[in-house]
Amino acid sequence: MKRLLLLAVLCFSLASSLKRVTLVRQRSLRKVMRDHGQFSHFCKAHKLDMIEYTEDCNVFKEANEPLISYLDLEYFGQISIGTPPQNFTVVFDTGSSNLWVPSIYCVSKACAAHNQFQPVQSSTYQAVGTPFSIEYGTGSLTGIIGSDQVVIEGLTVSNQQFAESVSEPGKAFLDVSFDGILGLAYPSLAVDGVTPVFDNMMAQNLVELPMFSFYLGKNPESPLGGEVIFGGFDPSRFMGTLNWVPVTQQGYWQIQLDNIQLNGTVVFCMNGCQAIVDTGTSLITGPTKDIKKLQNYIGATPVDGEYAVDCNNLGMMPDVTFTINGVPYTLAAQAYTLTDKYAGTAFCSSGFQGLDIAPPAGPFWILGDVFIRQFYSIFDRGNNRVGLAPAVP
Repeated sequence: MKRLLLLAVLCFSLASSLKRVTLVRQRSLRKVMRDHGQFSHFCKAHKLDMIEYTEDCNVFKEANEPLISYLDLEYFGQISIGTPPQNFTVVFDTGSSNLWVPSIYCVSKACAAHNQFQPVQSSTYQAVGTPFSIEYGTGSLTGIIGSDQVVIEGLTVSNQQFAESVSEPGKAFLDVSFDGILGLAYPSLAVDGVTPVFDNMMAQNLVELPMFSFYLGKNPESPLGGEVIFGGFDPSRFMGTLNWVPVTQQGYWQIQLDNIQLNGTVVFCMNGCQAIVDTGTSLITGPTKDIKKLQNYIGATPVDGEYAVDCNNLGMMPDVTFTINGVPYTLAAQAYTLTDKYAGTAFCSSGFQGLDIAPPAGPFWILGDVFIRQFYSIFDRGNNRVGLAPAVP
């Protein structure tokens, strides 16, 4: 009994020392545009095919940071940069490694609609001046590298290099709910060799353990959209036993998929394949030829640039199971479909999307927010592994 009490006290003390960043969940850009009847026009204007990215939209083939699902991103957190602090809303993205925010010197309309960093207002700012560019699906984001302190929920990261964007692609980021992106992937993905924020956290001894974890809320009406924890994880956020999965390549958070099943039958990835766990991708993506078959299996049909399903059929649609490190991770139809109100009626769409990622990076599946909402995800840099367990409702 005494031993159990000591363990409980230890767990409580560790949990209380964790640095929790609350994530706010907001309506995605896709939903907002659909409400205003602008979604089809947006896709045509940007030559986007939300059903087949690589077959009908060649711009995605050369993108080294496609951020393909920014239309569906819903989870955002707060950081500050500089002294005194300048606040920004960012996407905490495990699929990239750089931090960038708009600059006060940005010439794009998208920057004017968001918070902009003012270097002259920060006493801790240092100019670096290295040119910066990331290719996105709708154009390139360009800027320069600067250095300053970055504060995330009380953690002050000193001398953090980040990009100040001076040009953002067209209207792509004009109406999104975030100002910038904070990348949490490995240093090998970082543009210009910039040390990622979490690597500096570890080097500056700001975290208890060399790991961070994500909980993404399932209920869009809940005041808590989710949370990111730096320095550990919270056992109260998941059920059962953690399955630790080795990282197969240290760039993205890349892991091995054993297979993909529909109602218990292996249909895809029969001989194993690669996947990445990516909080910066809202949906689950896979090779276009496989996703086409998958959409057919679940009864999804193309409607207005996306795959729609009959909301009345969710109970009859097959379970989709990703087997990872010998453990099944099953998504029911209610988990892999997105439901929203449109013109006063329910609209259900598939949470799967085709994306062909060419070698040497790909091909691989992307387990985005549709997956992470159901399975608490821990990213362990100390042991180069990903921990997964069913998330609490």
